[in-house]
Amino acid sequence: MAKKVVATLRKAKDQVKLIRAVKSAKSGHYSFREEMVPKDQIEEVLKKKL
Repeated sequence: MAKKVVATLRKAKDQVKLIRAVKSAKSGHYSFREEMVPKDQIEEVLKKKL
């Protein structure tokens, strides 16, 4: 399994991992949402509301 993950990450050299804190409307607690985003689209993704 680890070999598959390493092989996948080698292809994604121009991507970054974006981690956001998202507040739950139901309980009020925060959780973290992770995404892999291309470097050239990072500003557009950050401007979008969740």
